[in-house]
Amino acid sequence: MLYNTLGKTNLKVSRLGFGTMRLPTKGSNDQIVEDEATEMLTYGIENGINLIDTAYPYHNVELSGSGNSEIFLGNFLKENSYRDDIILSTKSPTWAIEKKEDFDTFLDEQLKKLQTDYIDIYLLHSLTEPIWAHINDLNVLDFLDDCLSSGVVKHIGFSSHIEVDYLIEILDEYPKWEVALTQMNYLDEYYQSGVMGLNYLKEINVGSMIMEPLRGGRLVNNIPEEVKAWWEIAEVKRTPVEWALQYLWNRDDVDCVLSGMTSLKQVKENIKYASNEDIINEYDQEIIREVARQYKASSLGNDCTRCGYCMPCPEGVDIVNCLTEYNIAQMMRDPKASAMQYFSLIGENSRADSCISCEKCLPFCTQMLNIPEELQKVYEYFGSEFDHF
Repeated sequence: MLYNTLGKTNLKVSRLGFGTMRLPTKGSNDQIVEDEATEMLTYGIENGINLIDTAYPYHNVELSGSGNSEIFLGNFLKENSYRDDIILSTKSPTWAIEKKEDFDTFLDEQLKKLQTDYIDIYLLHSLTEPIWAHINDLNVLDFLDDCLSSGVVKHIGFSSHIEVDYLIEILDEYPKWEVALTQMNYLDEYYQSGVMGLNYLKEINVGSMIMEPLRGGRLVNNIPEEVKAWWEIAEVKRTPVEWALQYLWNRDDVDCVLSGMTSLKQVKENIKYASNEDIINEYDQEIIREVARQYKASSLGNDCTRCGYCMPCPEGVDIVNCLTEYNIAQMMRDPKASAMQYFSLIGENSRADSCISCEKCLPFCTQMLNIPEELQKVYEYFGSEFDHF
């Protein structure tokens, strides 16, 4: 296993982190197959993975609420005496905070679930502009200061799916940030905070952890023949998983890549890749760029360019992100992972079904899209409730 320094934390972290959002389940998302998950985590830790990431809602039936990932992980760490061998990362459910006392209430609950008296890395989960404004009003920075001074949290950070300007604004507001978890893969260089966000994290020495390196598995499943053809002409033969992970590990602004693994086979393969200093040459870098172009060219979605001229919608519809998640799902021929982002990142009243076809957006669309018609397609595709587990 190869290791990196996680920004100003000075922690030596395995460049492959174990994400516990997609542990094997049976029946429903909250029913973790514990013997399989135990075998996976044991193998991972014994073979060099030292960063384990979880969150308050992981492995719940719904996208919110208290999930079973922290409970399972707490039992696993205690039964196997691994707590002192790993860097434990979990996340505060920011969307559920209603009053300032809730910060401590949720943290106390998470410490009990994880059966520990401290968290190595505590992240504010999935910050958005309205959530950040709300928790700021509730003195979240005072809470973070208290966490650090008491020692119950060793390092503070946040996760987000936001645009780069807002990422920078949050980073600049609190000098004690040490870690940020952002989405990145070779398709997402200019989606959300993308490469510009990673560059800024590197500049200010905030540790970078990456989520969705395989875009929910869509970069490695149901691969179009045109994409396979590009991989086959590469000088070095790699699996699609290896291409996606090595693309990130070749970046000097990526410290740790989290993988939500669902089988022991995946754990073994990913550890093998993470233990190999595989330098991708310029020729193969161009192949990665061509593969990204091929995916984007094959999209069956709309022609939205995310210019944002249609915003704000008088009804509060998040037009740009609704169309974006639809386009991504169409491009990858798989609604599951995009549905998770659609329902978790776009507020209930901002989704496509809130469009009333007032058509006030039409004159502003640079691509001359019939936006109400496109939003109807989004609604028909994703539905009104998340049932994609």
